[in-house]
Amino acid sequence: MNIAFFLIPKKEVAYIKYESTMRQALEKMEYHRYTAVPLIDSEGKYVGTLTEGDLLWKIKNTPNFTFENTRNTLLKDLPLHQRYQAISITSEMEDIILKSLEQNFVPVVDDDNTFIGIVRRREIIEYCAKGIFIMK
Repeated sequence: MNIAFFLIPKKEVAYIKYESTMRQALEKMEYHRYTAVPLIDSEGKYVGTLTEGDLLWKIKNTPNFTFENTRNTLLKDLPLHQRYQAISITSEMEDIILKSLEQNFVPVVDDDNTFIGIVRRREIIEYCAKGIFIMK
């Protein structure tokens, strides 16, 4: 099956610009109630996924860090603790299923590594479940 069938396009995905501040990320993640969001650079390339854990580790490991500091802390200066790997739009279903075991969603890129959307774990589970229930 073609991965494009499961793709939620970039225009429908909450993502954060890599050049944004920690405050902007916190606000977007709170608004959408997400625990992880894709990071996209100024050229539209996928650079990683920001998680709540990344933000918490920054706060924990920075002495005297306050909420006001989030306005001046750039995301590109934050270490990412989990490596969410993107897949190509031409990848096989096996690839996306394996990635979904470790990630809430799988970022999808084109041949130039330009971010084009995500596939959520939910759609992958539904696809697999239909295959199981049809076989019974």
